[in-house]
Amino acid sequence: MGYQAHLRVWHGDAEGGELREHTVEAEEGEVVLDLVHRLQATECPDLAVRWNCKAGKCGSCSAEINGKPKLLCMTRLSTFARDEVITVTPMRTFPVIKDLVCDVSYNYVKAREVPAFEPPADLEPGEYRMQQVDVQRSQEFRKCIECFLCQDTCHVIRDHAENKEAFSGPRFLMRGAELEMHPLDSRERSGPNRASEARDEHGLGLCNITRCCTDVCPEHIQITDNALIPLKERAADRHYDPVLRFFRRKRD
Repeated sequence: MGYQAHLRVWHGDAEGGELREHTVEAEEGEVVLDLVHRLQATECPDLAVRWNCKAGKCGSCSAEINGKPKLLCMTRLSTFARDEVITVTPMRTFPVIKDLVCDVSYNYVKAREVPAFEPPADLEPGEYRMQQVDVQRSQEFRKCIECFLCQDTCHVIRDHAENKEAFSGPRFLMRGAELEMHPLDSRERSGPNRASEARDEHGLGLCNITRCCTDVCPEHIQITDNALIPLKERAADRHYDPVLRFFRRKRD
């Protein structure tokens, strides 16, 4: 049975905007994105929202619902009381283009700064061999749909925009961790190791492991425990462990 849902949606652009109240017809089993689409169809045809799959796999419809970063297509109306006002705003960490659409190009800049996987030079494609445990360790990180909710909620850049130049954010520190753990990645033999790069060039030290990125991940990736903390440990070992320092000097 349908009912009247109460929405408060942000309308505006880079110059400014405001929250506006709307009442939208809602049906059992719907998600917040359904309400936004119905609002477009009935009252606000110019409302801008980014979406694609409506199945929680493309990462397009990222926004903030009642102040928390979420996917519009995965937030069910049943999680709210029927008389509750649902506030939908754009991701706070990134510049607004229009309404609920943000400029997330920062993330693509940071993605390009992470050096690509470097396979061993003496192996041809098809000759790579790995233990299953190593496959499973990195497979979790490959579930990322790049919704950038972890980037949005990370207070290092959410509350301190001046850190953006020096900090890659949890999504791309996780990518570095994945490659650091990869047994066939040969970057350490051909150049700086990835843990040290994460510390020196990607702002790993700015992360204080509050687990806010893990809390908002729609794929339930354990970003903090399985990627960021191990990467911090490896960076500390490589920098401070006296045995490793001895062998580095001997090798050099």
